[in-house]
Amino acid sequence: MSTVGVSANRLEILQIAKAVAEEKAIDRSIVIEAMQEAIEKAAKSRYGQEHDIRARIDGDTGEQTLWRVQTVVADDELEDPAQQLSLTDAKKIDPTLEIGGEITEELPPFDFGRVAAQTAKQVIMQKVRDAERERQYGEYKDRVGEIINGIVKRVEYGHVIVDLGRAEGIIRRNDGIPRENFQPNDRVRAYLYKVSRETKGPQIFLSRAHPDFMVKLFAQEVPEVYDGVIEIRACARDAGSRAKIGVISNDSSIDPVGACVGMRGARVQAVVGELSGEKIDIIPWNYDAATFIVNALQPAEVSKVVLDEDEQRVEVVVADDQFPLAIGRRGQNVRLASQLTGWQIDLVTESADSERYQRDFQMRTELFMKALDADETLAQLLASEGFETVEEIAYVAPEDFITIDGFDLEVANEIQERAREYLEKLAAEQDARRKELGVEDEMMELDGMTTGFAVKFGENDVKTVEDIAGLVPDDITGWREPGPDGKPVFQDGILKKGEMRKDEAQLFIMKARVAAGWVEPEALAQLEADMAAQAEDDAADLTAEERALLALGEIGKVTEESTELAEEELIFDLDALAAEEVQPEDGDDADQKE
Repeated sequence: MSTVGVSANRLEILQIAKAVAEEKAIDRSIVIEAMQEAIEKAAKSRYGQEHDIRARIDGDTGEQTLWRVQTVVADDELEDPAQQLSLTDAKKIDPTLEIGGEITEELPPFDFGRVAAQTAKQVIMQKVRDAERERQYGEYKDRVGEIINGIVKRVEYGHVIVDLGRAEGIIRRNDGIPRENFQPNDRVRAYLYKVSRETKGPQIFLSRAHPDFMVKLFAQEVPEVYDGVIEIRACARDAGSRAKIGVISNDSSIDPVGACVGMRGARVQAVVGELSGEKIDIIPWNYDAATFIVNALQPAEVSKVVLDEDEQRVEVVVADDQFPLAIGRRGQNVRLASQLTGWQIDLVTESADSERYQRDFQMRTELFMKALDADETLAQLLASEGFETVEEIAYVAPEDFITIDGFDLEVANEIQERAREYLEKLAAEQDARRKELGVEDEMMELDGMTTGFAVKFGENDVKTVEDIAGLVPDDITGWREPGPDGKPVFQDGILKKGEMRKDEAQLFIMKARVAAGWVEPEALAQLEADMAAQAEDDAADLTAEERALLALGEIGKVTEESTELAEEELIFDLDALAAEEVQPEDGDDADQKE
């Protein structure tokens, strides 16, 4: 029976270590460590597992050394004679030894048996495999966000296994472009978006459907994007069908859309060719959300935009004949625009918007007639001048009335007097209702509390300061949660949407907790300071252009929501659009390549 000796040819061991290291692309020292571990395991099988046996292979000469180690302990602490040696016995060997020291005994070379040789081989192979997997993980985890080139190795159930040279990656079925078929040995480019460490080795996930794949392709084809002169601020894709990208130039002399399109469309066509004919709309990115949303809905023309910044929703009004174009096939155009801008987009036709405006106008007219004891003509005049509530009429500067045709100071004072009387009467009724509901007077002392709010709190069984202290902001302002079909549905809180912001509700509840004695006043002061600091940070994050636009009133414009929505079938929610097919007019699929 052939055997392998510890005293094997030194040069041969170093050559084997070098060959394995080069083949697996790992450090030679790792292979030598694996050999040392294999020798130690074989030696323990020979001399006993209870011994602390160590081996060393010199990386320069290949010389092998094997020895047993025992640790010096106090005489009364000796527990394991195989690995420990009493201080008395240690002094007999070396008088300089102290507790904690080690004494070594060199062991003679020995021959591996068949079983020991097989075990040593397994130890070395396992150690080398672990090192190779760690090398693969370390190499590719730093390449996340890059485009990787590889060769298709095989296709399994729609998943494409890609040979990357020193590792394998996978393009899962949902990460591929629909209707794109690969065969073994095909060359493929894909975006590396994730590397995970697994027991059987690192999993390298590739994608051809990821939005950043398109961004990286443009960086390869457009020098201005690669250099950072042009930025692709946003990208939304319906892989294999259509995509939209938002671009902006840091150099006013360079047109970002034209640069991405290239001469006769050469640059964009190179990207389209790599993506199997996917159509690309190149949209000018804008700091103003409303302008960007209008651009993103191209080729449809937009009539009006109403933003709700708290909910990140926007209502877009389009002409009736532009409605199918704004939606696109199966809601594709508006869906991509929503993904591109980050806003939930609700489309409304002009006719539906007009009907809603008429209903809202009629409601305000009836309210003013009742509150001011005025005729219909006067009420309609006030509504047409932009007054929406009785409070606005009661407390606006009298001079603002004089600008209305037919109004003088006497008429203005009379109208405001009637408005204040109505509000006082309404407040008295609400206060009586509050008391009837059992809402305590202490609640009215809270900063921000009104009789109207108190009635709503009482109707929701919140009647004491302690009750308010036990709430969370969502209880007051409302929240969103998945509905039966999985779509987010807004759940009303105690107050109507928009009557109090989340941060205001948080501050309101904290004041109640201080009043109830639950927390110290310092906690309220800290919260106010944190909110002020956050507001300063948000302002500091604005670019110079954003601050300029903000100063001009171009950012953050929020139009008041109407009191009633249009008929449900005329307001198309983004999520609902995916479920129905609307045939576009001619030109819906035309690329936006200017």
